Amino acid sequence: MAQWSKAMMMFAIALAIGCVSAVVYLLRKKWLDAALALVAGAALAGLVGEFSLPAEDAQKPMKVAGDGMRAAQWHDLPARPIDWQTPSSDVLRLDFPRQLTLGRMFTLTVHRSKAGSARLQLLAENDQVIAEAVGAGKAIAVQWLPPVVESLVLKARLLDGAGKVIAQGPIPFTVRENAALQVQGRFAAPSFDTRVLNELLSNSSAVLDWQVTLGKTVTRTETAREAMAAPGLMVVDAAYFERIPGAARGALLERVAGGMPLIVLASNASDTSVWARSLQLNLKASADKAVGTPLAMAPAPFNPTAGAWTPAGNLTWTRQWQNGRIVWLGAVDWHRYAISEPRALGLWWQRVLDAAGVSKPQEVSWIDPEEMPLAGHRLEVCGYGVRGDAWQRRPDKADASCMAVWPEKAGWMKVDAKHAVYVYENSDWPLWQMAQRRDATARYAARTPAPQAAGSSPLPAWPFALLFTMAMLALWWRERR
Repeated sequence: MAQWSKAMMMFAIALAIGCVSAVVYLLRKKWLDAALALVAGAALAGLVGEFSLPAEDAQKPMKVAGDGMRAAQWHDLPARPIDWQTPSSDVLRLDFPRQLTLGRMFTLTVHRSKAGSARLQLLAENDQVIAEAVGAGKAIAVQWLPPVVESLVLKARLLDGAGKVIAQGPIPFTVRENAALQVQGRFAAPSFDTRVLNELLSNSSAVLDWQVTLGKTVTRTETAREAMAAPGLMVVDAAYFERIPGAARGALLERVAGGMPLIVLASNASDTSVWARSLQLNLKASADKAVGTPLAMAPAPFNPTAGAWTPAGNLTWTRQWQNGRIVWLGAVDWHRYAISEPRALGLWWQRVLDAAGVSKPQEVSWIDPEEMPLAGHRLEVCGYGVRGDAWQRRPDKADASCMAVWPEKAGWMKVDAKHAVYVYENSDWPLWQMAQRRDATARYAARTPAPQAAGSSPLPAWPFALLFTMAMLALWWRERR
């Protein structure tokens, strides 16, 4: 605004100079000189006025009404500016895993555009309520633990504070068998925690290579039931790490650096200098106060201070070690919950494994669709490790291959022998579909050029400069005669 005002001020001054000069010449009855002075003033005003004309190549924005279009529809259009205003009506967005392994908690989160008292229900296929959550914020989450391996189509129902249904629809997901995890365990002393951990891993069909030192010359060994070339996890107690020779300790850390997660049970840690020297782990004595809810855990004798180790929950610290990760589990006597709270204890240990970055290699990993697959609409199915002529690489999805399909009807659509995608009816979750169209339209608007404003092409300055110069030279010549 300041620049525009300055340009207008300079224009007015130049025009005023030209007019005053013309009036002076008129009073002297020099009509041609007055005309030349007026032309020079106008040329000077045009030179400093920064005038512009409508751009000839300005692209007219495309008018978009309502919620816009789906991402697949926008993907087929070339980039161009759009004229669109986001509607103000209420929408909702659903967030839930399409695939999870047995033993994992299923979590459905509904994000609303406005807060308010509401109740979220998860219903089985016979419409029986199996989980429910109440909240007043914009996000409400409900959890449920699937009991068996199967493909499920549950139903979710969102009700307002008065019990009126806001939205409801299908919630499809697949529960898969948990791939066997290969675990090495090395412990310098027996404990109830170690024994319960062995039972938890055995119940999950993990392959165990387990050694516990019972005395100076007595070791309890559990040999793995299959060859274990590259274990997916190693668990040790702190005493084992402190007592092994330096070379063996270095070899263990080399394996961790190569990508193997390591969990350290800190209940019997005693030599803080070993940890400071080997892992840059500064330990301090812990206060005798239980931590955490709903499972209150007693702290280990020593736990980390602030530094390179990052807290990852109650009494849990992690550190990246090149390609691997080390977890310091500073909780003791958690075996007490094996009988009273077995389910909660299993979920707590699952979070510890997640903090360690434990993963099971899979030949094919599927990518969830960006938006709801609808019957009769194009669907892009993508995955890592898929093979076949129908699969093509996409530049916007690194290392993934994709295939386009047009599902004819709603229900589970087989992609291959081990994977299926659920296709929704066009009438399912209308508020969620509206939100997805708005999100896709906003992404398209963000990647397209803004419409060019009228008058954004400035007039060239050289014609005004040339006209001003010629007028001034003519006045000079006339004055010299």
